[in-house]
Amino acid sequence: MPDASTLPALSPNPVRGRLNSAFFALTAGYTDQRLAGHKRRIFPGTGGVVAEIGAGNGPNLRYLPPETAVHAIEPNPYFHRRLARTAAAHGVDLTIHPVPGEAIDLEDASVDAVVCTWVLCSVDDPAQVLREVHRILRPGGRFAFIEHVAAPHGTVRRVQRLVRRPWRWAFEGCRTDRDTAAAVRAAGFASVEITEFRFRSGFVPVRTQIAGVAVR
Repeated sequence: MPDASTLPALSPNPVRGRLNSAFFALTAGYTDQRLAGHKRRIFPGTGGVVAEIGAGNGPNLRYLPPETAVHAIEPNPYFHRRLARTAAAHGVDLTIHPVPGEAIDLEDASVDAVVCTWVLCSVDDPAQVLREVHRILRPGGRFAFIEHVAAPHGTVRRVQRLVRRPWRWAFEGCRTDRDTAAAVRAAGFASVEITEFRFRSGFVPVRTQIAGVAVR
C-alpha cells in the first residue's frame, strides 16, 4: 500500500472547494440526465465492495445496489457532508477516505469494483491513480469510468486550449485535454472497452467524453 505521507500535503482551497461542491450539487440533475444512459450501461453488476475515486457529492451512488459497501476516495472535505447525506438516502454503507487517488489506503485485491466519473482529468498523476485502481481490484474486478478527454483537432480543441488555465484554476486542477483512453489502455488491465460520445451541453470544453469498463 503506498504511503500517503510521501505525497504533497492536500490543502483544498477553502473558497473553490466549497464552490465546487455547491456547483456540482446544483448541476447534478442536469449532468445526470445526460450521463444516465452511459452509467446504466457500465455500472450493472457493480456491487459487493466498491471504491469510488473522487466521489464528490455522491451522484453515482444511486446506481449501486442498496447496502453496497462503498469506500469513497475523496480528498476534498467540502464534499463530505453532502456525500454522507447522499449515501444515507440510497442505503449505501459508506466509508470516506480523505486521501488522494495516487495513494489509496486500501489493501491489495480488496475491492470488487472501482468507479470514477470526471476524476482522471484533475488528479496530479493519472498513471499512478490507474496503478492504484489495478492494485486494489480483485482478479476479474471491474473498473467503470466516464471521463471528458481531449477533443480531435477543431473548434472544441481550440476552446479547450483557450480556457485551459482559468478552467484548471476554477475546477481545482481539471485539465480538459488529457488522453485518458490511452492511459487506461496502458495500465495493464486484462481487457478494456471504451465508447466515445458527445456530452451535449453548453459546457463546450467537456463535450468530448468516453465511457468504459476495464477488467483486471
